[in-house]
Amino acid sequence: MKHGSLQLDSQGRLRHFLTIQGLDHQLLNDILDTAESFAGVAEQSVKKVPLLRGKVIVNLFFEASTRTRTTFELAAKRLSADVLNINITQSSTVKGETLLDTLRNLEAMHVDMFVVRHADSGAAHFIASNVAPHVSVINAGDGRHAHPTQAMLDMFTIRRTKGPDFGRLRVAIVGDILHSRVARSQIHALNVLNTGEVRVVAPKTLVPADAGTLGVHVYHDLREGVTDADVVIMLRLQRERMQGALLPSEHEYYELFGVTEEKLAYAKPDVTIMHPGPINRGVEMDSEVADGPRSVILEQVTHGIAVRMAVMWMAMRKKDNNGEHRKCQARERKAQQQQPR
Repeated sequence: MKHGSLQLDSQGRLRHFLTIQGLDHQLLNDILDTAESFAGVAEQSVKKVPLLRGKVIVNLFFEASTRTRTTFELAAKRLSADVLNINITQSSTVKGETLLDTLRNLEAMHVDMFVVRHADSGAAHFIASNVAPHVSVINAGDGRHAHPTQAMLDMFTIRRTKGPDFGRLRVAIVGDILHSRVARSQIHALNVLNTGEVRVVAPKTLVPADAGTLGVHVYHDLREGVTDADVVIMLRLQRERMQGALLPSEHEYYELFGVTEEKLAYAKPDVTIMHPGPINRGVEMDSEVADGPRSVILEQVTHGIAVRMAVMWMAMRKKDNNGEHRKCQARERKAQQQQPR
């Protein structure tokens, strides 16, 4: 089954959010526009909207996570949903229960959505293919395959920082491209949004063999790779996924590919610095860059809440609550107008 046909309903609306592949420019912009409408919720005195009131969302994380799990939980709660966080290490899966049996038992509790992170590529697609028709699935990262909400919060951050015209931007993604589901999703999203140039910058051992088919320019020298870049996105070195000696040492990696102010001198003066986290300081970048004025790393975390609110609402919305969303937007605009200047 094609990615798009599984993710969309018969009217072309989002049903599951599993990967950027198969989604078009209009839908990605709809996600970004919807996230923009939710971005102000955090500034309200009551940080909630009633769009998913009465819905049950289950966070099903088979891998460790800090930012992704907590922002998904916060996003669901801001939409007024009930949230269950399943601790896999203390669930019946350790007693031999299959993933499918776990899903069936949770569905019997009238769950409306699963947010899934799993070490195996394709796990989210497997779950989406087997859930009841009314249940939505959001991929919070599966193996090396995809991390679509991270990619979309990065696109949202770029749009807020650089404006909506991606066509004039040169974006460099630096680091462990080979093992990064984030990088693959970022590349797909940047290309769908018609970014002027997408570059990947990494040692030859950390670039996938199919990089040439992904619509990117490949660089193995950091200074060349970031020359005249508008945005530089660093990636985490994923030691836990590496098999074999792909790197001589972290120190040597930092010397060649660690981002410093000196190396950033080759990029544009107003370059935006991003990282999905967690950061390995002194390996992927130094603290001067991570905490500097051009870094929007903490803004990425903040924007993740609005983007995940948007994706969850769009996947579960029905015709009858589109009007409720418009009412929420109107209330938000009115509240902003009444705030003292």
